[in-house]
Amino acid sequence: MNSRIPFLIAAVLLFCSTIAGQVHIQIDDPGSWSTRALDSYHGQTVVFDVPMVVCANANGNYVVSPWRRFNGESHGVMGSAEYNETVRINNTCMFSLSGVSGYHRCGEKIYNLQAQVGSSSSQLTWKGGTWKGNTRADLEAGIPDLGDYRLLLCGFNLENYYITPNSMGAKNYSDHQKQRAKVSKALKKINADIYGLVELQQGNEAIAEITSDLNNNLPGRNYKYFNDASSGTSQAVGFVYDANKVEPIGTPAETSVELLYRKKMICFRETATGEKFIYSINHFKSMNTGANDRRVNEARAVLKLYNSYRQNRNVSENDALIMGDMNCYAFTDPIMVFTNNGMIDLHRAFHADSSYSYMFGGMASYIDHAISSESLYRQITGMSAYHINSDEDDDYTYDKSSDNTMFRCSDHDPVLVGLKLDSTLSQTIEPYTSDGSLSGDSLSFYYVYTTNEDPVIYFDIYTINGLPVCPISKIIYEGDLFEKRTKYYTLKDSNPNLPEELKQMLPLPSGIYVLHFYYKGTISSHKLIIR
Repeated sequence: MNSRIPFLIAAVLLFCSTIAGQVHIQIDDPGSWSTRALDSYHGQTVVFDVPMVVCANANGNYVVSPWRRFNGESHGVMGSAEYNETVRINNTCMFSLSGVSGYHRCGEKIYNLQAQVGSSSSQLTWKGGTWKGNTRADLEAGIPDLGDYRLLLCGFNLENYYITPNSMGAKNYSDHQKQRAKVSKALKKINADIYGLVELQQGNEAIAEITSDLNNNLPGRNYKYFNDASSGTSQAVGFVYDANKVEPIGTPAETSVELLYRKKMICFRETATGEKFIYSINHFKSMNTGANDRRVNEARAVLKLYNSYRQNRNVSENDALIMGDMNCYAFTDPIMVFTNNGMIDLHRAFHADSSYSYMFGGMASYIDHAISSESLYRQITGMSAYHINSDEDDDYTYDKSSDNTMFRCSDHDPVLVGLKLDSTLSQTIEPYTSDGSLSGDSLSFYYVYTTNEDPVIYFDIYTINGLPVCPISKIIYEGDLFEKRTKYYTLKDSNPNLPEELKQMLPLPSGIYVLHFYYKGTISSHKLIIR
């Protein structure tokens, strides 16, 4: 499919009806809506018919929008139509919301928001509404659904985890113990088989402490780490792995291009199956230096190391997962070093334009990457950032708060990947969706697959804001087989396979949707554009 994000061309329809002094606002296209639509209602109470999303929550001050604000380079190359459209949306659709009681995280949605418009159309005061989704309780219920995996991997920037009091990390022993408690709870909740950790103090003290806490908190696990001959108070990356689940082949390989101890890879063998894969954890040059060329050098060095390491006679493996804080957005030169060489950005493959792991300036993005070789992609059951940190107010960090939960244990979200390794898997499922075409009560798209069987496939449909279009989860995909290896599905009132709940929602309004396809434990996400 064409993966470009087109300009949203649907006109904004503003439907207003005054009931008991309230003006009801209908927004048919959240992506094109502007707060200028409220210019006529200063001093009045308005009620929104679409959920509003919290985009920033610093110090109890909320910035709200019908559209989650994203950094432009998360959606397109700087200066491209996709980039410019994202920037335009960021600057037109947000408003401040005062008078909110209690604490709410970024990403939480407000249904039926009632608010009084102030002297400025971008300044509203809370009157009522219902909060749903992305709450602490939602996240405490468990990690995201990653499908039917056998191995769970976690890439996680711990935000300067130092044993030695340090200006970059905990300033004293007491602060470190608070940081340790929060990190320990997060790693326990994730319960991964392998952790790739970023921003560790060089040497063994920090990673040894984390490994000890994991073994104490998760009985039955047998976590180990690699001895690091380095020492000091600078940053390093490292691996912690459950020796009951995987065994390393040799010791980690690394490249010292630009920065020492921050780009490592190791081949693991799954003990239950004997299957192997290469895992690379990285921390590229800091973004605030503006050193794009240096990060490009690092990306090239990692790719070169992979191409050499995989040919090692003890490794002899192409399956690779490259993770870590690369300090650059999706559509920047360092990431394209990988994607232009056939590797797959898992954030976009699984979550289209809605993925994020980090917040800066009130805009979501992902600089914590998960990039796979094409061969490993076929064996990935799911991938997601676990939003325990980026959506939290900075006031909940260990050095500013007595909060002792796992939340805001870092400024980065952990990124999780589920693996079900199978070296015999020589074919792949590759869904593509056409631009959706509206015709009366129907909407058609197609799905191309490359296996010889007729697959049983399920799908979900979400709005670009992540809201489910249909309350039925995993709709069975039983479209007509028009030609070999291509399934066509029509969301049409007359389609006998279509759930009644979805039929009642047709026709779907124009806009951008995300389709999640499920097949044999794998998930793939792609945009559906309805014009």
